[in-house]
Amino acid sequence: MPIPVKETVTRLAAISKLLVLSYVIDWIFIIGIALIGYGFYEQSPNHHPFSLTDPTISYPLTKETVTTETLILVSLFAPAVIIFLLSWLLVPANATSSTTSNSGSPKPHAAQYIRRKFWEWNVGWMGLALTLASAWTATQGLKVLIGKPRPDLLARCDPDVARVAEFTVGGLGESVRGAATLVSWEICRDRSDSLRIDGFASFPSGHSSFSFAGLIYLTLWLCSKFSVAFPYLPRYPIEDQTHTDDNSSVRKRGAAPPVYLMLIAFVPTATACFISASRWFDYRHHGFDILFGAAIGIFFAYIGFNMYHLPIRRGAGWAWGARSQRRAFGRGVGFPSSLGTDGWAGERGLDVDVEGAAAVREMAFRGQGQGHAQTQGHIKPESTEGQAV
Repeated sequence: MPIPVKETVTRLAAISKLLVLSYVIDWIFIIGIALIGYGFYEQSPNHHPFSLTDPTISYPLTKETVTTETLILVSLFAPAVIIFLLSWLLVPANATSSTTSNSGSPKPHAAQYIRRKFWEWNVGWMGLALTLASAWTATQGLKVLIGKPRPDLLARCDPDVARVAEFTVGGLGESVRGAATLVSWEICRDRSDSLRIDGFASFPSGHSSFSFAGLIYLTLWLCSKFSVAFPYLPRYPIEDQTHTDDNSSVRKRGAAPPVYLMLIAFVPTATACFISASRWFDYRHHGFDILFGAAIGIFFAYIGFNMYHLPIRRGAGWAWGARSQRRAFGRGVGFPSSLGTDGWAGERGLDVDVEGAAAVREMAFRGQGQGHAQTQGHIKPESTEGQAV
């Protein structure tokens, strides 16, 4: 039985302080992850021994094409501003419950309309923040642990070649002709932070991981809002009584999006590629460092987006709703998940209790609830998890 609109509006109008607190704590933990990354950033990395005849670390020290400040502006602040503006501009008025005006025509519920906009903005930022904080911390932690020399290390080092024997830590250069001699970083005359901290921070590329994290997340977010996705056929047949002789209706529903929307959505990805490439031609990173950094960024962008947003091809641009009040701090043991069940978008209509339906299917699968399967539509919902805030 559908819930009356007035009752729905009243229910959604009540903001749970416990639920708000749970999301405040989420933000605190995200900030905490970023602070851990900053702690790694402030540490001096391990100093991997190197050879003075290694051509891969003999490149000149050049000026950066993309500075750290530019990286933060492009990969953090620009996506945040775009998400803020589009979240407020793209939420349609008919996306919320409506009330009746004096003239008898329906109009959107103002408070709920603003709340939906605010929620889309909040989770858009939360996904971005989680993505960047995680990528930043993982990257800085690996830099400290590995301590790989940069391609321009010798230019930073200014080695004291007259004292090679004193700082030799490995290799057979002194006993085998033509063999390499590995020396410690103390052979360098310049022991400033440019060498001691930054000179051994080649793996993985921080510019690459940070740019791909923020800008791939933005690409996914834009694809979601503008419905930029490959056309596809649903798992279940589409019932269409108006076209019984061909599949023209299906073909129209699967039309490709306009090209200009594709270009808008993938400009951030192209920008991330440029930033990463600049680390190669500026001699700041080896090729594998850049590729591995990009993989870190893409990995966390995928997680950050999918944690807070519906699938691009099925979600109509919406984010997931808030957690329910009783599960503000965790689902708990014994609660079957409503996620990932086949036909979640409407086996019995959009108002089906998908959580209860998942429980019935689980019981039927185990052979314990066959007699209950017929009562699937009568299970009392336990929560409003997943509903829009």
